[in-house]
Amino acid sequence: MRRIGDVEVTRIEELNLRELPILFAEWRKEMAGDYKDWLSPDFYIPDADTFLVSIHTWLLRTPRHTILIDTCGGNAKERPASPRFHRLDIPYLERLAAAGVTPGDVDYVICTHTHVDHVGWNTRLLDGRWVPTFPKATYILSRIECEARDPRRDPSKPPTPGGLIFLDSVLPVIEAGQARLVEGEERILDGIELVPTRGHSPGQMAVRVRSQGEEGMFIGDVMHHPLQVYNPSWNSRYCEDPEAARRTRMRVLEHCAEHASLVLPAHFAGPHCGKVVRRGERFAFVPAAKQ
Repeated sequence: MRRIGDVEVTRIEELNLRELPILFAEWRKEMAGDYKDWLSPDFYIPDADTFLVSIHTWLLRTPRHTILIDTCGGNAKERPASPRFHRLDIPYLERLAAAGVTPGDVDYVICTHTHVDHVGWNTRLLDGRWVPTFPKATYILSRIECEARDPRRDPSKPPTPGGLIFLDSVLPVIEAGQARLVEGEERILDGIELVPTRGHSPGQMAVRVRSQGEEGMFIGDVMHHPLQVYNPSWNSRYCEDPEAARRTRMRVLEHCAEHASLVLPAHFAGPHCGKVVRRGERFAFVPAAKQ
């Protein structure tokens, strides 16, 4: 557990994965020596030339509210286009319970975007139907994302993989009346606001938390790996608008370095978060102490 002022932050893990070097088109194995002070063993396996990636939710507990940021891949979902998330059977809710939270305790679920590994636990399968996992939560969802993914907007075409994700992990929340569609720059609660970070996906948004003079930035997939701190022009292979993703990444890095923000991405392995600092004209990543 970490703290941002009076906000408790806990990571709830779903999966640890190994990503092939094709995660970044620019990567070459011989580059590993340039980052030997921090890259291995937390973020990279040299012998296999693979990156370590985590799939997790950030659990926030304020003095008044319980909040989840992103909900991973989810169980029992049909994901043939994403085999690592196909028909999972993971004790995610048990891990949440071990952190002291039941589904009924959750007040807000904030989805930074609607990719396969960010909305899965929005719903669970009950009597053959997908229903909201968190029965009293308000789900904060990007309006742009929902409009871009909703296959009902063009019923003449079969649903894309993104459309299928929408149908089983987003639409049931909307139909249950638990969704709040946002533009991506609203204040959700005192000290918790959304920041537009489009590029990786059409409506991605970060969550900025401020409390007692401290700040944390939950940046979703603005970066998949600390290598992007050092190389802001590197996009992951999952970025949908490459140029916008690069501009957003640079803007986020500049902000976090200027404000000494704790950076909490959705997929960093190792200690999973840290600070961004300037090194001349470039940036560097300082991992937080492992907890």
